[in-house]
Amino acid sequence: MDDDWLVFHPAPKAPDFKLPKGAVDAHCHVFGPSPRFPFAPERKYTPCNAGKDHLFALRDHLGFARNVIVQATCHGKDNSAMVDACRTAGGLARGIASVGSDISEAEIAEMDEAGVRGVRFNFVKRLVDATPQEVFLTIADKIKSFGWHIVVYFEAESLEELEPFLKRLPTVLVVDHMGRPDVTKGVDHPDFQRFLRLMEENENIWSKVTCPERLTKAGPPYDDVVPFPATVVDRFPDRVLWGTDWPHPNMKSHVPDDGVLVDFIPKIARTTKQQQKLLVDNPMRLYWA
Repeated sequence: MDDDWLVFHPAPKAPDFKLPKGAVDAHCHVFGPSPRFPFAPERKYTPCNAGKDHLFALRDHLGFARNVIVQATCHGKDNSAMVDACRTAGGLARGIASVGSDISEAEIAEMDEAGVRGVRFNFVKRLVDATPQEVFLTIADKIKSFGWHIVVYFEAESLEELEPFLKRLPTVLVVDHMGRPDVTKGVDHPDFQRFLRLMEENENIWSKVTCPERLTKAGPPYDDVVPFPATVVDRFPDRVLWGTDWPHPNMKSHVPDDGVLVDFIPKIARTTKQQQKLLVDNPMRLYWA
C-alpha cells in the first residue's frame, strides 16, 4: 500500500436517509484482495485491500440491494477480482470492465455471463497511460453487439478536446462524476455549461452524479457541490446514476464516511420520484433489463 494511501472508513454511520427498496450503488470498486488478485505491474498507485466481502457488508449496512462494480485502474486489464465479485453476488452485482482491443468475442461473452455490462475508457492521465482513440473505437465496435455501454472518465478541462470523439462512440455513454467540474467556478461557468449541452444534444449520454467528496473545497457535508448534481438530476432525471465510489481510490483530503454520502442524496434528488429514478429505475434499466 502506498505510504499516503487513505484507507476506507472503518465504521461508516447508518444513513439518516432511507433508500428506496431495490436501490443500486452504481459506482464502486474492489481492490484485491492480494495476493489472490494481484495488482497490475503498470499501475499508477497501490491501494489497500478492499475486497468483495467488505463491499457487500457495506451494501447491506447502508441499505442498498445491488452494486455496479467498476474495474479499478490498479488492476489494469485483469478483471478477475471484479468478475469474481459479480459471480459471488449471485445476480445482485453488475460489472464494468477494462479491456484491450485484442479482446475476443468469447472473452466478452464469458464476462457477459458473469454480469459485466460495459467497459470503461479512462482519460485521466495521472491514473493511466494515454490510449489512442482508434483502440477505443475498436473496443466499442466489439462490445456493441452484446448491448454493453461505455463508461468514460475525464476531467472538465479535457471535455472540449474529447467531445468530437465521444460523439463517435456507438453505444450509451455514462460519464463518471459529471466530468469532474471545478465547483469553485459555479454551474453557469462555460465548462459546466459545455457538459450540460453535451447531455442535452446527445440522448445516449448519461451521468453519474457522484463523488462530492472529490469535488468539494469546503469538505463534508459537501454543500458546495450540491448545485452541480442537482442541476443534472433536474434536467436529465432519466439519465442519472448514483454510487458511493467505495473504497474511494486516491482520496488525499479526507476519508469519506459512506453514510454521510448517502445522506447527500436527498440534497440533489429532492423528490421521491427523482430518488426512485436515480437509485432504482435508471440503474435497473441500464444494468438488469
